[in-house]
Amino acid sequence: MKMELCPDGHTIKVFVPMTFQRRGGRKLIIAPDGAEDWAQTKPKQDNTLIKAIVRAKRWQKMLEDGKIPSSRQLAEREKTNSSYLARILRLTLLAPDIVEAIINGRQPKGLLLADLLKPFPVEWDRQRALFGFSEKVY
Repeated sequence: MKMELCPDGHTIKVFVPMTFQRRGGRKLIIAPDGAEDWAQTKPKQDNTLIKAIVRAKRWQKMLEDGKIPSSRQLAEREKTNSSYLARILRLTLLAPDIVEAIINGRQPKGLLLADLLKPFPVEWDRQRALFGFSEKVY
C-alpha cells in the first residue's frame, strides 16, 4: 500500500496493489503476495471446479460400468470434444483431500479449472505442491 499527499494539501491518495481474476463468471480480487487477506473470511465454493469434478466422476462411472464402451463414444454422446473429455476425466486422479477441499470451498485462492486441466503428476504429494495446497488437507 502506498499513500501520497495531493498538491492541495487536503487530500490523500491511497494506492492498493491488487489484481482481478475471473472465477466462475465472477470477478475476484487477489491480494498481493505477503499481504493479509481482507476479503471473504468464509470458504467460497467454486462451482466451475465442482461441476468439472462431478462431471469427471460421472463420466468415469459410465465408462467403468460399461454403459458407454469408449471415451470417443462418450464424447459423441455428451456432444463434447474427446480431448476435453480426456482432460476432464484426468480430474478423477486428484488426491481425495484436494477434491474434498474444492467441494468445501477451501481450495487455494486463484486455483482455476484451467490449472487442473493441464497435465499434472499422479503422486498426491506433488499435486498438493503444484496446486498450492501447503500439506495434506483434511
